[in-house]
Amino acid sequence: MATESSVGHELVPDPAHTEDRVTIQLRVVNLIGVVVPFAGVITAIILLWNIAFNWVHLAILLGMYLITATGITIGYHRLFTHRSFKTPKWIEAMLSIMGSMAVEGSVMQWVAQHRMHHQHSDGDHDPHSPHGHGTGVWHAIAGMWHAHMGWFIYKQPRNLDKYTKDLRKSKLIVWMSRLFPVWVFLGLLLPAIMGGLFTWSWMGVLWGFIWGGLVRVFLVHHVTWSVNSVCHIWGSRPYNSHDESRNNAIVGVLALGEGWHNNHHAFPTSARHGLRWWQLDVSYIIIWCMSKVGLASEIRIPSKERILAKRVVK
Repeated sequence: MATESSVGHELVPDPAHTEDRVTIQLRVVNLIGVVVPFAGVITAIILLWNIAFNWVHLAILLGMYLITATGITIGYHRLFTHRSFKTPKWIEAMLSIMGSMAVEGSVMQWVAQHRMHHQHSDGDHDPHSPHGHGTGVWHAIAGMWHAHMGWFIYKQPRNLDKYTKDLRKSKLIVWMSRLFPVWVFLGLLLPAIMGGLFTWSWMGVLWGFIWGGLVRVFLVHHVTWSVNSVCHIWGSRPYNSHDESRNNAIVGVLALGEGWHNNHHAFPTSARHGLRWWQLDVSYIIIWCMSKVGLASEIRIPSKERILAKRVVK
């Protein structure tokens, strides 16, 4: 297991960066991606109001949540964005499919936007910073909304291709990214099939689709988006990171380790975000387990000296 000896994908600010308003079509698609899963949550609540609780569909929900959330945290984020470890090509393919099923964009799009976020973190060109929207309660609420989901509804960053030059050299990743709609469909089809097989009924198919599909997408969305919003407003800042990134324990648990956000911004290429023994980082635990069976190598972790050097002196 390697220690982190270089900054890796820490990027140099680009003052020439600009952004465009999104097209009406893209705005509608993004809104649908938010509203439809929310409608699924409301439907599930209504159904549960008069129907006995079903542990089968809860298991499908939790299983699909873990699969797609780790697709984002381990695949999209720690592997493809920051290259914090290496893994065989077939695992790369699996992680890209799992991440795509979370319905947060293709591999190329997600990586580009996240690398842009690190380059301009909480600056003028950060695509989803909650800061810099003015003073007062209303502006704070507006900043929170923008960071959580408003940023991808109303604005679209330009020149994102420059952030994914390395990924475009991989035919596998380019192909997986282009098939993003197929993986989204698969992510909704699988829980419906599982619901039908486990209950051997059409109602099971419907409940599988609602719980493992729509409700799961809703939960994964808002938990991972909370890293952009909550973790740049509430929490602790034990390390110097030149931005407002913060560690938030609640998001840390729900987002499988991503909520230790100040740790991550201080050491962006580290495969481990929970740097203290009590900071639960499920994603890193999985990567560590992968390494024990030969599925992960060259895992990057900052040395104790680097961690101490970046600690905030109080």
